[in-house]
Amino acid sequence: MTRPDDHPTPDRMLREAASRLDRRRFLTVTSAAAALAFSVNLPSAHAADNEIAPRAIGDDPFTLGVASGDATSDAVVLWTRLAPRPLEPGAGLPPTGSVRVGWEIARDEKFRRVERRGTARAHAEFNYAVHVDVDGLDAARTYWYRFTVGTWASPVGRTRTAPPRGRKLDSARIAFVSCQAYEDGYFTAFRHLAGEDLDAVFHVGDYIYEYGIDAAGGDRKYTDRTLAAHFNHETTTLEDYRLRYSLYKNDPDLQAAHAAHPWYVTWDDHEVENNYAAGIPEKNQDPAPFVARRAAAYRAYWENQPLRMPQPRGTELTLYRRVHYGQLAQFDILDTRQYRDDQANGDGWQYPTPESDDPKRTLMGATQERWFADGLRHSKATWNVVPQQVVFSRRKNTTAERSKLSMDAWDGYPAARERFLKAVDQSGVKNLVLLTGDVHVAYALDVKRDFNDPNSRTVGVEFVGTSISSDGDGEEKPSNWGNLMAANPHMKFYDGRRGYTVLTLDRHRARADYRVVSHITRPGGTLSTAASFTTEAGNPGIRPA
Repeated sequence: MTRPDDHPTPDRMLREAASRLDRRRFLTVTSAAAALAFSVNLPSAHAADNEIAPRAIGDDPFTLGVASGDATSDAVVLWTRLAPRPLEPGAGLPPTGSVRVGWEIARDEKFRRVERRGTARAHAEFNYAVHVDVDGLDAARTYWYRFTVGTWASPVGRTRTAPPRGRKLDSARIAFVSCQAYEDGYFTAFRHLAGEDLDAVFHVGDYIYEYGIDAAGGDRKYTDRTLAAHFNHETTTLEDYRLRYSLYKNDPDLQAAHAAHPWYVTWDDHEVENNYAAGIPEKNQDPAPFVARRAAAYRAYWENQPLRMPQPRGTELTLYRRVHYGQLAQFDILDTRQYRDDQANGDGWQYPTPESDDPKRTLMGATQERWFADGLRHSKATWNVVPQQVVFSRRKNTTAERSKLSMDAWDGYPAARERFLKAVDQSGVKNLVLLTGDVHVAYALDVKRDFNDPNSRTVGVEFVGTSISSDGDGEEKPSNWGNLMAANPHMKFYDGRRGYTVLTLDRHRARADYRVVSHITRPGGTLSTAASFTTEAGNPGIRPA
């Protein structure tokens, strides 16, 4: 996995945003960023904090489970966070100090053949999170791992390293997921995902939601749990975001999915606030406190995900990165939220205007755009797969020639989409697959070179995955199903139920299986496959499997 080497600094990013005068004034953000910059760095390995004895931890500290992620051909990140009382502020641990945590990774589930072991320190400053970057591993191998604190032992997790970049592979099988609002229902889809035979899981955004959750847990009325009042308001502070991750990660189905597979994660908007753009809040709020809020949200995100260093730097966290899967696939994981221009025309679904058509507007930021184009030029993979957040393909909501479009998706940034497609053209990449979340429904779409011309060349495909739980049970054909299918001839599939998508790649085709759950507003939902589609190597386009 390679990393971008030319990231904008927090101050530069915020100055650039400040220079674009729009409806939300962005005048005092740089000073806020400066105030935060020295408050969000990981303690050094020699930090002189007090070590907390394991015997002082009276309850199981592994209530949030374990996870692994960012696997390369010789390394993987192992994660846990100590939280004896996870739904309380402070999680039942002192506000200062550190805990020594043992870890080991083995070639077998019973740990008879331990490959590596060691200790790490869980610091109070980072909410007792542990990120262990284990290297020196064999490529394309399954491992098992666990953590210990004194006599406490964590659940056992299973992970897998990636194949080396040059290796010929017959196939790879991944799933991608998004949008898991706790209050909208149970994470039943994750329980089924844990049982899939996968190489990895890609999460493309909305891991948490910022809205308040009532004492009943929203639609989770079939549990005996009563949530404390501190969950019943929108997240704005570091403690708010930490508690929200504790609530989500305390869910057994989400824990099972993390323990079963390595994950590669990226965010969308709800990890901070709905439809924010770079340092610009959703509504006409003072941007200075929003930048502090975003820094807190980014810090909590890093604390709670199996992410490799570097940790948050001031107000930013670099998430776009590249993963190689032998000669078979290159995954370019995007961040379309942190560097974008503000949504045009007041956001929402609007008619395009000169503001939205401005050729300078960006969704990825100039640095990420260059990184992406350079990666395509150097790609030798059969498949170039792009896990990203918002719908790339055109979505008209009427069959009329002039239609409203989503200003939050790529439709609101047509010049950025054109630069993306131009980079694909110039690279010579033939097998482009986009993996998208955000909209809580499933689509399968042909990516057209010119969406204004239905007969334009198809340059790739876009598989949009539905949500894990957001928007409740859903329905097979939402009320606008007929309208959207008629208005967008490149849309080949549309389903509104909850679930996830499995993507299988081989040298000749890519296959997407859309898994759906019968219901999620009560426990016990069953799994089925709503539809399956393929696209052929060298012959892009959606076809029924």
